[in-house]
Amino acid sequence: MTIDFNRRELMMGLAALGVALPGSRALAADGDGLKFGPAEPFSFDALVEKAKALAAAPYVPEASRAPAVLDRIDFDQHWRIKYKKDETLQLNDGKAPIRFFHLGRYFQLPVGIHVVDGGTSRTLAYDPALFEIPADSPAKELPNDIGFAGFRVLEPGREEDWLAFLGAAYFRTSGEDNQFGMSARALAIDVAMPTPEEFPRFTDFYLEPSSDGRLVITCALNSPRVAGVLRMDVAKGGPIVMNIQARYFARDEIQRFGIAALTSMFWYSETDRGRRVDWRPEVHDSDGLALWTGTGERIWRPLNNPLNVMTSSFSDEAPRGFGLLQRDRNFENYEDDGVFYEKRASVWVEPVGSWGRGAVQLVEIPTDDEIHDNIAAYWVPEAPVRKGDAIAVDYRLFWSNREPYPGDVGKVAATRLGRGGIPGQPRPAGVTKVVVDFDGGLVAALGRDAKDVKAVVSASRGTVGQTEAYSVKVGTAWRSTFDLKVDGTDPVELRCYLTQGDTVLTETWAYQFLPLTPAQQAAL
Repeated sequence: MTIDFNRRELMMGLAALGVALPGSRALAADGDGLKFGPAEPFSFDALVEKAKALAAAPYVPEASRAPAVLDRIDFDQHWRIKYKKDETLQLNDGKAPIRFFHLGRYFQLPVGIHVVDGGTSRTLAYDPALFEIPADSPAKELPNDIGFAGFRVLEPGREEDWLAFLGAAYFRTSGEDNQFGMSARALAIDVAMPTPEEFPRFTDFYLEPSSDGRLVITCALNSPRVAGVLRMDVAKGGPIVMNIQARYFARDEIQRFGIAALTSMFWYSETDRGRRVDWRPEVHDSDGLALWTGTGERIWRPLNNPLNVMTSSFSDEAPRGFGLLQRDRNFENYEDDGVFYEKRASVWVEPVGSWGRGAVQLVEIPTDDEIHDNIAAYWVPEAPVRKGDAIAVDYRLFWSNREPYPGDVGKVAATRLGRGGIPGQPRPAGVTKVVVDFDGGLVAALGRDAKDVKAVVSASRGTVGQTEAYSVKVGTAWRSTFDLKVDGTDPVELRCYLTQGDTVLTETWAYQFLPLTPAQQAAL
C-alpha cells in the first residue's frame, strides 16, 4: 500500500471563497464575486444512473492541464494563496459556511463544485480573482478556468474548519475536540496487493442544505475500474455523524474492494517502548481497531508498527460495526502540546442493513515518522467484484472521542510487553511477558477482592505460561499477565479476555505478536 499524500501537507488550513446564488432561498453570501452556470435538474437517483452509464464505457484517463506550473505550487506556495473571506458560501442559512481549496502540486486535478437548490443545481465557475495570490506565485501562470481542488466547511462566525474534502476520495473532520487526525475515504482498492493500489477520486461535489443536519454532500466518483456516487448527510453536535449511501459500478474485476475505508497513523505506543526513537511517550492518531461482530463479540486489536507490511483479516457476517479508535485520552501519555494526539477523533463505521459475509481487513505499514498515514481498515465483501457488478451499501460514520455503542464489557486500557520470567530470578531466553489491562463496564464494577476472575489466554503457536488475573491496586482496572515462549519470527495471534464464572467480563484482546530476529533486536 502506498499513500500518495504527505499527511502534513494534506492538513493545511487555507483562507476561503464564498458564493451566492441569486434568488436562492438556501443560500446567502458575504460577497458577489462568484459566477454560476445555468440551473440543471438534480437528483441522487439521476447521478446514480449517470455513474452506471459511465462505468459501462471505457475509462478515460485524466491529465493535469498545467503540470509543470502546478508542481511548483508546493506546500509553502500553497499556504501563501489565501482565499478571500468575504466570498464565503453560507449554506443552510449560515449553518455551513463553505470555502474552497486552490490546486497545487499534490492536488492537480480539478473538481466540479455544484450548489443544489431544490431539484436543480448550478455549477460554480473558478475565477482566480476569488483568491489572494502573491505576485510571485506560480499560480499567476495558470489558466483562468483551471478549477478548484476541494472545499472545507467552517463553524458559523469562526475561521476554524471542521470538515474538509481534498485529494482523491479522502475526507476528514475534526471530531468532537476540534483536532484533525485520521481520514476516511470512499473506497480502498487493492490495498497491500502485488499490483499498484488504485485511488478513485471525487470528480464532482453537489452541496445542499440538510433538513436534519448541517449539509448534504453528494460526491461523484470515478477511477479506472469503478464509478459511483456517495450521498453524505452530515450532522454536527457533539460527535460528527455522516449518514452515507454509496452506489458503485465496476468496470472490471476488483480483487480487494475496500468499503468504508479508514486511514490513520500509528508510530508507537506504550506497547513497543524498545522501538521508540522520539522524546514523546507515544505518537499515534489511533491506538487500536475495535470490532463488534455479527455474533455480538467485542474485539480490540492494538495497532502495530511492523517491520514489514502486514494484512490481518477478521471474517464476519452482518457486522455490527468497526472502527479505528484513539482510546488513550491522557495528555501525559503524549506530551505533545502542538498537535494534541489525545484529542484525535475516533471513527466508527456502523453498517445500515446487513452487509452479508466478508471481512474487516487491517493493513499496517512500517513507518519511521509521524508524517505518514500507515494504517488502513475497511470492509471487504466475500463475493468477488466482477465486471458489470452493482454494489450498494449504506452506513454511518461517527467521528467522536468515544465509541457510540460501547456495551457493558470492560475495555482494553493498555498493552505492554517486556522480558518474561520472574523478577529477581534468571530470565529465560526467548520469553516475553505480556501485560493487558482492562477497565470500565463490568470490570470497573468488580470489587477489589472479587473471586473466580480468570484470564482466558490462547496463542496460535508457542507456549503460554504464568497466566494471572488480578486487580490493579490503583483505580478500577484488572490486569492479566502471562509469559509467551515462541521460536522463529512468524507472527503469533494472541487472544485474552477475563471471565467470572460463566460471565464474560471483557472484550477480547486480539494482538498480533511479531517476534524479532536477533539482528533486528540488536538494531533497536
